[in-house]
Amino acid sequence: MFGWSQDGILLASRLLLAAALLPTGIARALNVSGFALALAGAGMPSPNAVATAAVVVQVFGPLALILGVLPRITGFALAGFAVAMAVLLHGFWAYSGAAAMTERTLFLADLGLAGGFLIYALAGPGAWSWQGWRRSTREALAPARPQSANANAKSAKGPKRSPARPSSRAAA
Repeated sequence: MFGWSQDGILLASRLLLAAALLPTGIARALNVSGFALALAGAGMPSPNAVATAAVVVQVFGPLALILGVLPRITGFALAGFAVAMAVLLHGFWAYSGAAAMTERTLFLADLGLAGGFLIYALAGPGAWSWQGWRRSTREALAPARPQSANANAKSAKGPKRSPARPSSRAAA
């Protein structure tokens, strides 16, 4: 896959990954205190700080993901967030029966999201993103390099040799 099809698939992937977090992030942003109470009920230390940090990551992370801003930082941060939330909120090992199966499914889904975010961090956002737009703008504004044509011509001639130096001794 090359060109526009690869960039289209990368854009669709970014949108799908963002869709997994953004609606929940917006809902939690509208009720941060309720989310903090849920975290406190689960035994989380400093639930207000954790809830606020989670809301910031869950709202601004997907927005950065959609736009393709700072892909490595965004991808690694969202992957870490997904793993942390999987461990903190979906501890299936503490349940039994149907509840354990449900929590395990949610735990594995969060780990799958983390994998998607890591792939995004390594693959990048593609040309249809803020980073791709900035790269194409920089390349358009950069002066052309005529050295590439000269480099090929010089290599065809062979290695460059220094001129012979005259001897410092006088002939006798």
